[in-house]
Amino acid sequence: MAQRKLHIKKDDTVLVLSGQDRGKQGVVLEVFPKKQRAIVEGVHIVVRHLRPNQAGQGGIVEREGTIHVSNLKKIDG
Repeated sequence: MAQRKLHIKKDDTVLVLSGQDRGKQGVVLEVFPKKQRAIVEGVHIVVRHLRPNQAGQGGIVEREGTIHVSNLKKIDG
């Protein structure tokens, strides 16, 4: 499968078109062109349970999950 150019880039403001977060706006934090997915600030919050290890304490962490770029629309300004 050939890698296609994406219509969004890091630091773009986007609108979520479909899914549980439809209508929300946010800034693109990271883009994954090979997977055609992006991470948008404050959208698609997922909960991760971290196991304690030598590097630090475990716990429950909320962070942004990825969204397919077909569900995002770039907003001017």
